[in-house]
Amino acid sequence: MIFDRKNIDNDGLITFYKKLLLPRLVEEKMLILLRQGRIGKWFSGIGQEAIAVGSTMALNPDEYILPMHRNLGVFTSRNIPISRLMAQWQGKASGFTKGRDRSFHFGTQEFKIIGMISHLGPQLALADGIALADKLKNDKKVTLVYTGEGATSEGDFHEALNIAAVWDLPVIFLVENNGYGLSTPTNEQYRCAAIVDKAIGYGMEGRKIDGNNVLEVYHTINELAAEMRESPRPVLIECMTFRMRGHEEASGTKYVPQELFEEWKQKDPLDRFEEYLLNEGVLRKEWVPYLRDEFTKLIDAEVEKVFSEPDIIPHVQTEEQAMYRLVSVPRHTVSEVSTNKRYIDAISDGLRQSMRMYQNLVIMGQDIAEYGGAFKITQGFVEEFGKERVRNTPICESGIVGTAMGLAINGYKAIVEMQFADFVTCGFNQIVNNLAKTYYRWGQTVNVVIRMPAGGGSGAGPFHSQTNEAWFTKTPGLKVVYPAFPDDAKGLLMAAVDDPNPVIYFEHKNLYRSMSGNVPDEDYYVEIGKADVVREGTKASIITYGMGVHWAIEYADNHPDQSIEILDLRSLQPWDKEAVIKTVKKTSKVLVLHEDTLTSGFGGEIAAYIGEHCFKYLDAPVMRCASLDTAIPMNKALEDQFMAKARLEEVMDTLLKF
Repeated sequence: MIFDRKNIDNDGLITFYKKLLLPRLVEEKMLILLRQGRIGKWFSGIGQEAIAVGSTMALNPDEYILPMHRNLGVFTSRNIPISRLMAQWQGKASGFTKGRDRSFHFGTQEFKIIGMISHLGPQLALADGIALADKLKNDKKVTLVYTGEGATSEGDFHEALNIAAVWDLPVIFLVENNGYGLSTPTNEQYRCAAIVDKAIGYGMEGRKIDGNNVLEVYHTINELAAEMRESPRPVLIECMTFRMRGHEEASGTKYVPQELFEEWKQKDPLDRFEEYLLNEGVLRKEWVPYLRDEFTKLIDAEVEKVFSEPDIIPHVQTEEQAMYRLVSVPRHTVSEVSTNKRYIDAISDGLRQSMRMYQNLVIMGQDIAEYGGAFKITQGFVEEFGKERVRNTPICESGIVGTAMGLAINGYKAIVEMQFADFVTCGFNQIVNNLAKTYYRWGQTVNVVIRMPAGGGSGAGPFHSQTNEAWFTKTPGLKVVYPAFPDDAKGLLMAAVDDPNPVIYFEHKNLYRSMSGNVPDEDYYVEIGKADVVREGTKASIITYGMGVHWAIEYADNHPDQSIEILDLRSLQPWDKEAVIKTVKKTSKVLVLHEDTLTSGFGGEIAAYIGEHCFKYLDAPVMRCASLDTAIPMNKALEDQFMAKARLEEVMDTLLKF
């Protein structure tokens, strides 16, 4: 192993040595604690420290790093105290996630580190968003994100690299190729000669380096970073290394040929660098045990300090409140001047006025720029706000949701347009596991709005007609809104942009040009979580939202003698329990109506709540009216039969006869 010190002086070389030594000794301590049964799990990075240390030292302290679960050297090189790391690993209240997540699954703005989730690939797109924010601010920074050779098989890898290449984002994608994804060797994971060969397919530069040579890692990344700050572009780096222990300690290493351990032991990054420094006279032999002893004492003291901390005492209210950043009620003055607008124009107004209000708001989606979006909602936006803030994206929902999250982490607001709500499945993991859980895990707000053009009625078939709100209403951490009228469409959208929590915003396609109403001309906010009584009544209540509101109104118009009260929920997460209880007490008969399928639709949650909390006020069972438990068909007659509206008369008749 050849070390090239270049312009690093002796003190600098000693610093590198200390930075390599500390995580190795921490790891050795963790393995002892594991054998003693004092900790339950550990993912070892022994043998890979040079990558974490060299790359972290190459970046400026205010540049973001997104490491994996074997990159202890990133955290120690950023000078996070061992006690804070240990508290995180032990699930103590003083840990970064307060016991809510494990190992390195956390972030810290203080140290500009954004940890992983267990799905490995999604964090690559977060790096795109972080870098995009820096580029928009002209901050001249790079972002470094790690992944393993196994995760390069994931779609998230492709999407993130493609986005970074298309948008010239200053992201260093660093692949730690340690030979095995758990037990699967690389020859069973890809057929290219080297992972770095994939770089050419994205039109980006690629480098393959010795990941066990701390100076080679440092110099490569330091030099690239200096170039990329001035001339933004992505780079793929493949660091060749080896995992000297199991995927995690319980998995063992029996699947790895013994000769590989013997070969790579000779390439140990700490041993080889120590040997180099001794041979160069930079490090004296008697200093080695002294430094080890000093670090060992520090580690022991820090670890025992955390073991002496009290265990967390669970408190239900604390945990529930931790899912969302608390938001004050809308605080903006509303203009008294209104104009009759279509539903689609109200959404466009809400977007435009939010873009004017927040210079750090970026809209992303397929064909939303010059083309104006599939439904022309963003038509003319490029002319006013420019392509930096109104961004056409490649077809990659997961990557774009992840990019939106990265923007939010780095001080921006983001709106993502799903061309159709049905396509959200391709970004599902990013939404339910990343956006939804981040504030709960480590207190980071994620100000992202996902616009979801949804609903049937136009004969578009199973993949362009679903109303899939129930996929998200059961996911804590997400807010879900579904306006039925133009004024609510604008007010809920502007409130969603204003809200620091991730919001899934459903907009019904068949209301775009068929529904009009008075909409305030200026800023307008509807409080998320508040229902609206759109028609007073005394005989029975229909609780609904979205297109269901209009079906209910049509039914009530056709039966004026029945005195039907219609409650428009508007927000599904959180939903207005007080308004529901109030209407149940008033009429004593309730039908819950929605366009989604019956089984596991959101109406079941409303019905269950009423049954549990309002039973004594009921004069009849709570009825549900929903669409058939089938996929939504294309043929008009079949689609009409599928829709809940087809059964509304029958179900209401049954309810009213009790």
